[in-house]
Amino acid sequence: MTKYVALLRGINVGGKNKVPMTDLKKCLEDLGFSNVSTYIASGNVFLESEKPARVIKAQIEKTLPKSFKLDSELVKVLVLTAKQVKTVAEDAPKGFGKEPKKFRYDVLFIMPPLTPAKAMAAIELKEGVDYAWSGRHAIYFRRLEARVTSSRVSKIVGKPEYQLMTLRNWNTTQKIEALMENK
Repeated sequence: MTKYVALLRGINVGGKNKVPMTDLKKCLEDLGFSNVSTYIASGNVFLESEKPARVIKAQIEKTLPKSFKLDSELVKVLVLTAKQVKTVAEDAPKGFGKEPKKFRYDVLFIMPPLTPAKAMAAIELKEGVDYAWSGRHAIYFRRLEARVTSSRVSKIVGKPEYQLMTLRNWNTTQKIEALMENK
C-alpha cells in the first residue's frame, strides 16, 4: 500500500462547496481506500491505496459531486506521495517561513497538466510586497504583512491557470509533511 495525501481544491471555501470531513472520510472509505484521515476542513485527506495517484484523483473527482451537494463542480484533486510532499518542503526557498511576523507564506500546489513555469507566468507581483519562487510541484509566495492589502497575488484567482492550483499556507504544508512521515 502506498501512502498518499489528496489535496482537494474548491471545498469549504467562503461557505461554498461544504463538505463535512467526517462524511468525506466515510465517502473515501466506501471507495475502498484504507487508513483515511483528514487534517483541518480545507480538504487535506490522508489515505492508503494500491492504486496509482491518477486513478485515485479520478475516483475522488467523479465521486464528490455525486456524494455531496456542491455549489459548483470546480472541485479538483491533487494526489501526492510522501516523497512528493517532502520535495515540496525541501524546494522551499532558504529561510521561507522564518519571519511570520513580517511576512505571510503560502504554497500553491500545481496540478498537471499545468507546470510551475506556466503558473509563474500567470502570477502578478507587486514590487516590494510580493515574492514568488518556483519549485518542482509548487509555487512559493511570501507577502509583506504590513502591505498585504496591496499584494497582487490574489489576482491569480481570476485566471484560468488557477483552476489547476490549490493553496495551503506554509504552516499547513509543513504539518502535512509531518503527518505523512508519521502515517
